[in-house]
Amino acid sequence: MDVTPLVRKGQQIIQSYNGGTFKVSGQVYEHAIVVSPDETYEWDVSCARDVNDLTEDHFSQFIEKSDYIDVLLLGTGAAIEFLPLNLRKSLKKQGVMIEMMDTGAACRTYNVLMAEGRRVVCALLPA
Repeated sequence: MDVTPLVRKGQQIIQSYNGGTFKVSGQVYEHAIVVSPDETYEWDVSCARDVNDLTEDHFSQFIEKSDYIDVLLLGTGAAIEFLPLNLRKSLKKQGVMIEMMDTGAACRTYNVLMAEGRRVVCALLPA
């Protein structure tokens, strides 16, 4: 029995993640990225050393598109870290449902949810 998830042609799928390098639909990235079923692009968080340095400004694009996103997965690097509580509350109030996990888990979870047809976006910090 084939258990490979069915992915529509052109959808972005995370093929691999190793340390600071991502491979998404054949393209290699060596920096923080945002992956959605339709596109992958660099996430400019270069001024942030870790999740505690992230601000609401880093999430503005997700706030603007919150009506089109069921869940935002935040890959926090090699280990799970949590955004400051006040930032999480602010994002939730603005319609951004965020789940934090280590980056490897976020990659795997994104692929499953995307294959299920969920409106998922993945913001990934490299380790």
